[in-house]
Amino acid sequence: MHVVLVEPEIPANTGNIARTCAATGATLHLIKPLGFSTEDRYLKRAGLDYWNLVRVLYHDSFGEFAASYRGCRFYLATTKARRLYTEVSYEPGSCLVFGKETKGLPPEILDGYPDGQIRVPMIDGARSLNLANAVAVVLYEALRQQGFPGLK
Repeated sequence: MHVVLVEPEIPANTGNIARTCAATGATLHLIKPLGFSTEDRYLKRAGLDYWNLVRVLYHDSFGEFAASYRGCRFYLATTKARRLYTEVSYEPGSCLVFGKETKGLPPEILDGYPDGQIRVPMIDGARSLNLANAVAVVLYEALRQQGFPGLK
């Protein structure tokens, strides 16, 4: 599986997501610009000693990433989606795409994947889940559907 963070802003969230990717074998893709330095102590602390277990790839833009992963099925998490994250069938190697903490994914990315948009349900008035929590919820559902390959 591929977890894609488009312009993440909070180092602790990215560190927690890296740890989740390490525990599941997912590849983490970070789309620039990042809102922090990869040398940030909060980023490293949140990932604890899992950094050696996660494959992290950096991309200069979402367009560059998308061009490199044309064969990947894209699922874009957005509060604006009609379909729930549980209403899709995830394929091995899917790309789970998440936007920045303050704004989510921009319309120019969402517009390119109208059939791949998914959301995590919440009560009215809740703006969004914490990014690290949203990634964990969606990633584990995708892995559950596949029988948790490689996990014990």
